[in-house]
Amino acid sequence: MQFKTLNNELRIPQLGYGVWKVPNDKATIAVEQALEAGYRLIDTAKIYGNELGVGKALAGSNLPREDLFITTKVWNADQGYENTLRAFDASLEKLGLDYVDLYLIHWPTPKFDTYVETYKAMEKLYKDGRTKAIGVCNFDIEHLQRIMDECEVKPAVNQVECHPYLQQKELKAFCREHDIEVEAYSPLMNGTQVMENSVIKELAERFGKTPAQVILRWHLQSDVVVIPKTVTPSRMKENLNVFDFELSEADMDKIATLDRNERNNAVPSENNDR
Repeated sequence: MQFKTLNNELRIPQLGYGVWKVPNDKATIAVEQALEAGYRLIDTAKIYGNELGVGKALAGSNLPREDLFITTKVWNADQGYENTLRAFDASLEKLGLDYVDLYLIHWPTPKFDTYVETYKAMEKLYKDGRTKAIGVCNFDIEHLQRIMDECEVKPAVNQVECHPYLQQKELKAFCREHDIEVEAYSPLMNGTQVMENSVIKELAERFGKTPAQVILRWHLQSDVVVIPKTVTPSRMKENLNVFDFELSEADMDKIATLDRNERNNAVPSENNDR
């Protein structure tokens, strides 16, 4: 495993396991299998409805707590200072943990204008040692800038949709400039058309790898943290098997040409779901 160091010196595995859309009753075995395969970063969220299932897997793993990196998120309906503190307590109880490694705001929901006070509650949780780091999801540059202008603790992570058809080049450059790690969700574009792209398939054939492995390798070499999701044990292992080859600069340049600004998920400034 490769690691990255966050802006508060906390180390995070660069390749993790996401459980979006994994039902609670299936999350326990999925996370157990992921941990057995070698994953140590597990990414969940209140809205996923599977924190209990994840917590059961963690409790039964017998792995040292310090070897795990657990992320969860505050949902839009729970934003606001006091609401966030209560939501965190509920997530922590479901996970069965004394602390999480990373706590994130799930969406900025700018219509409601509560993300700054939500973040200030997270600063309290961070200062109290109940989360080792804090950050955000789906934040555009304007949202990140406001957090940095109005809050004390710089976000450690910005988790966003990112894949070869949505490369987030401007956002990545901003985050790099301000020492905020980018974490890619839907890194394989939910397994849709990007896996069939001729450039990706040609690289996969040349390296004797799968298209998914080529895309995950591209993420790693793009200096982001990446959290693919699968409930298939063989694919869990396949997704981890990306540290034994390297894309050349020319290969990276080819993938760079695939950017279409094409999303599978909502536009952050427009998503105000509760």
